Order: sequence, then structure tokens, then C-alpha cells
Amino acid sequence: MVGIAAIPNSGKPRALIYTPAGRDASVAVSLIDEAGLESIAAADLSTFALSLSDDIALGVLTEEAVRSSDLKAIASWVSAQPSWSDLPFIVLTMRGGGPERNPSAARLSEVLGNVTFLERPFHPTSFISIIRTALKGRHRQYEARAQLEALSVAGRLGAWELELSSKALSVSPTCKEIFGRGADDDVTYDDLIESIHPEDRPVVEARLRQTIDTGRDYSIEHRTIWPDGSLHWTEVHAQLYTDRYGSARKLVGVCSDTTTRKTAEDDLRRLNETLEERVKERTREVNTAHQTLLEEVAQRERAEEQLRQSQKMEAIGQLTGGVAHDFNNLLMVVLGNLELLGKHVAGDAKAMRLVDGALQGARRGAALTQRLLAFARQQDLQVRPVDLAELVTGMNDLLQRSVGSSINIETILPAALPPALVDANQLELALLNLAVNARDAMPEGGRLAISLREEQVVGNDGGLGEGSYLVLAVADSGTGMDAETLKKAVDPFFSTKEVGKGTGLGLSMIHGLAVQLNGALVLTSELGIGTTAELWLPATERPPERPAEELPALEASPGLKILLVDDDTLIAMSSADMLEDLGHDVVEANSGSEALALIRSGQHFDLMITDYSMPGMTGAQLAQSARNMLPTLPIVLATGYAELPAGTDIDLPRLGKPYNQAQLAKEITKAIAGETTPILGSSRIATASVPRLAEADDRRDEIGDGVRVI
Repeated sequence: MVGIAAIPNSGKPRALIYTPAGRDASVAVSLIDEAGLESIAAADLSTFALSLSDDIALGVLTEEAVRSSDLKAIASWVSAQPSWSDLPFIVLTMRGGGPERNPSAARLSEVLGNVTFLERPFHPTSFISIIRTALKGRHRQYEARAQLEALSVAGRLGAWELELSSKALSVSPTCKEIFGRGADDDVTYDDLIESIHPEDRPVVEARLRQTIDTGRDYSIEHRTIWPDGSLHWTEVHAQLYTDRYGSARKLVGVCSDTTTRKTAEDDLRRLNETLEERVKERTREVNTAHQTLLEEVAQRERAEEQLRQSQKMEAIGQLTGGVAHDFNNLLMVVLGNLELLGKHVAGDAKAMRLVDGALQGARRGAALTQRLLAFARQQDLQVRPVDLAELVTGMNDLLQRSVGSSINIETILPAALPPALVDANQLELALLNLAVNARDAMPEGGRLAISLREEQVVGNDGGLGEGSYLVLAVADSGTGMDAETLKKAVDPFFSTKEVGKGTGLGLSMIHGLAVQLNGALVLTSELGIGTTAELWLPATERPPERPAEELPALEASPGLKILLVDDDTLIAMSSADMLEDLGHDVVEANSGSEALALIRSGQHFDLMITDYSMPGMTGAQLAQSARNMLPTLPIVLATGYAELPAGTDIDLPRLGKPYNQAQLAKEITKAIAGETTPILGSSRIATASVPRLAEADDRRDEIGDGVRVI
């Protein structure tokens, strides 16, 4: 039997022709060939009927050749077509021989079903048009067949069709597999009935008769015995199809193997039969399991809360980082122009006072963006092995002056602790920030304890990777925080201080620094007892680096020809003014493509300074293209990002925004001298050195402006 999912598709679809009289056959073959379709000419009607198959795209007949012929074989094939198939026929009639005036043609319409009548004589283009229309319809049928096959394979459903008059059965390979047969095995209706379990067979046959008699959908689940003797369960569904007179013609359905489900149901039933006895025996175990479950639920709720908090902080970090980056660009323009303006008004005391005031405000804005970038984990870091005990000891005087004489500082610094991988300057700022917060939490004085210890993390503990960590703890005896305040402690711009006493970014900055260093900030607090802030920092076996004696930097000679690339007109204008003030000749380009065009033009450039974030072509892509043309061209990359996107693999000195004229001159000198600032991690590049911390007081808001740790 022909299987549904294995419908013959041995070659290219062809047209089948039976036109015995005159030149009809040769004309039809010629026109069909012109339509791009191969054809087969049958010698007689019986050969035509035997040649019908699913590979036939259409059939062509003449009305006079079949007017009085026996069409039972053709009618039988047409009625036995699979559900997806409706073979189109084209019948050539004499003039006036259409079905509306010719009973014989109407009879052909009933037998063939999908038939088109074409009166002769006809124009070749009309015949070709009908051929192509029929071929399109047949191709849609082939597509429907392919979709049925794909759905059958994907859903593990076997497809079958049963011709009721002849009991001819067509089954797909999946259907054969469900009944334990191979894809190449011949399977008849009697074979499938015999494979049904003897106890289920009468029910199956009765249900089939009921469907045929009433037209109801067929649906049943029964046991099947495979040829190897194994027992399986099969679920079968089908619909009844009738002819135009309402007589039952065929059943079309699907089947699936439900052995796994039935086995599970049997196991569950057997389990339920002994459930009462087992419950009595294991009551204590169930109670224990219940308690364990409650603990796991509580642990899961804590983990979910930590995840929500982490996602919230990540979202806020991305927002604040983007704002800070754009603000950096604005400050770049303000600082650069103010610095140049100061040179032009030198000697005018009032004007200089106004310029200095504006510069101080802009620098405080730059400090604010650094805190935002620290929270967003986008600040530049110079990560090195650092002896934390030595760092804390070196800050003793500064810490004591910052917190005042009413607060007693105690340090617990064990010997022989390994170094930590940190940015010493940023960590000093974080420690001073924590100390000032503790001072504000103890207005009447108190105790401030700073301690160090080593901890080992096994597995993934609260976002920390496995390994060794140094824990820098700062504990105060202040009034503490309630649980609600503690939850918001590291949120940016959240502060318990009075208006004007801080920006609410202190702990946010420390949190961002800790995460950027692959560590964590852990806060614990209790009302009336105090607060402890712990910085978990990754330890290293590398020895601490001692600062090398700095040699005076050489200044680049004035008169360099510099290609300046930036898509922001204001930044480009400010930077160009600073470069020209340094005595350099500046050529501006507003995009990477414009810069490459200038290089290709043959102009000589001593140096190229390019922004990183530009539409169309980034600064890194521009640098790579420029290096391909001029391998020795010094290039400086200006950006406000601490980490360039993944895949940016280029070793360039980087100028962090916002920069002033002195920093710009320094980077130009280093680039001309061939020095490249070392890259941290994948793309972090250290920029200008960070100044040492000054003593904290209530008049400055560069430090000590975070959440009040009480």
C-alpha cells in the first residue's frame, strides 16, 4: 500500500495525456512542453488509468475519446486519492461541447471532480494558461502534503486513510512505527486489526461500525501487540468522509503511541492503592519533609528578593551610566572653554573670579558623574595587588581628622594577609566615605572599628565567584537602620541626611566599585546597635606593587598637525581650541568616513585623536582602518566609557572624558613618545592619575555624601 507520509515523489511532476484522434496528442505535448512541464502520452484509456499517480501534475483527455468508455478505473483512483490530493483534469471538447450543453461532459465532471473544459479550436495561449493554473493548484497540494508530513513527524503522529469500499489502507512511516512495523513493511487493514489485543479488538470493530453508520468522529485507545510480542498502547482518532451522495467513502485519521503515559498512569494507580498504608508508616518523614520544604521556600524567597534587587540595581546602573556619559560630554565642552577663557581674561580679577567659580562648579559636576559611573560600574580603575593593612594604616591620621576627636577609631589588622586586587585610590575614597557616614551616624561620639579578615567562598555565594576574598569591615556604634531603610541604602540619590548635606551617591558609588572589582558590598544594621559595612574584595597571590619614582614627562613639541575626529560639534570645537592654544595645527572631521577620506587624500598627520562613540563607524573601527593605511600613525582614543563593548580588541592610549588641556597635552606627549596606557581586563584603560584624598569636612560634598549609615 502507498503510505501517506511516503507518497511517491520520485521525480519531477508530469502531465498525463490521452488524445488518440488526429494531432491532438502532438499539439498537447508541444504546448505542455512550452509551459515547462514534462508529459506522458498514454496509448489507451487503461494505460492512462494505470499511469495515474501522485507524481502526475495534471491529466489531459479529449471528450470524444472517453464519451462512451468505461471510466471505473479512473473514477476509483480519483475517489481513492489522499486527503491532500485533488488531481486537476483538462478535457478538450468540440465546439459547443461544454457541460452546460453536453450531458456527456457533465458526466465527466462527476467522475473526474476537478475538471476544466476547453472547447476546440483553442488558441495556444489559452491552453498554456489553463495548464499553468492547474499546475499552480497541484503545487499547492504538494505543499499541503509536505506540511502534513512535517506536522506528523514533529508531533509523533501517524497518519492513515482507509478506503471503505475496498478496505485499502494507506499509512505513514510513523503510523507503521507505532504499530511496530518498519518504514518499508507493507501493512494492510487486516494486519492492523490482527495486531490489536484480542480483548480490545471487538470494541475497536464496534466503534468503527458506529462511526460508519452515524458519522460520529472515531476516537479510541487500545492495546497493540507488536510483531516482537511486546505490548503497547495506541490512541487513534479519525473522521468519516462521504461522497456527494452522502455515502461513507473513507476514514482519515491519526494515531499516537501512548505507552509511556499509560505506564505512568498504571504506576500512579498502584501507588495510590498503597497510599494509606504508606502515609501511616511515613507520617514522621512527611513532617520532616514539610519542614524542609518550608525552609527551601524561605530560601527561595530570599534568593528571589536578592535577584529582584540585583536586577533593579542593574537597571538603575545602566540608566545612571548613560546619563553620566552624556553629562561627561557636556562637561567636556564647559571645562575646556572655561579653561581657555581663563587665559584670555588673565589680569581681570573680577572675570577670573567668575571663571574660577564656574570651573569649580563644573569640576563638582565631574565629581558627580564619577560617582554615577562608579555606581554604574563604568569608571576607570587601576587594579593592582594592594596590601590593605598598609593602606588602612596609612589613612589613620586622615580618618581620625575626618571623624573628629569624639569618635574612637579601632583597627584590627591581622598580619600575613594576602594582597587584594583593587584600585587603591578608589578604595581609599570608599573607606573615607564609610568613615564619614559613620561619623554622621554618631553625632554624640562613639566607636568606629575597622577590621580585615580573609574568607573563602565555595561555589556561587550571593553573586561572588569561588575563591579567596579579603573583607574590609567598617562598624559603628550609631543608631542603626530599620529594615526598610537598609533595603534602599545603596539606591542612588537616596539619603537620610538633610537637604543640601549630600547627593545620596556615597554608598551607591561604593557598591558599584565593589561589583566592578568582582567583589560585593554587604550591609548589616540594627536599630540602637549600629551598622557594619563589609567590602568583599578578591585576594591575589601576586605581591603588592611599589610605586616607581616618576620621571618628569616630556612635553610634545608644538606645531603638530593633528586630525581631530568627533561627531559632536561642540566637543570638537572645544577640543580644537585647546589644541590650537597648545600651538598645534588642527584638521577636524565629523565622522570616521570623513577622517579616512582626509587620510587617503595624502595629507600628512602627526597624530589622530578620535572619539569612540560615533554613528556609522566607531573610533576603534576608525583606528583599525587608519592603522591599515598608516601603521605608524599615533592614535589617541577619547571616550567616557570605562569598558569598550565586547569584541573591541585594539591597544590604544585612551583619554577619559571630560579632560582638561593639561591632560590632553600629557596624552599627546605619551602618544608621540610611543607609550600606551596599560589595559585593564578586556578593555579598561587607566587614564590620568587620581589625586590623594583630602580631609573630609561638612563644607565639601565630594565625599561623605552617601546614605547615612546609622
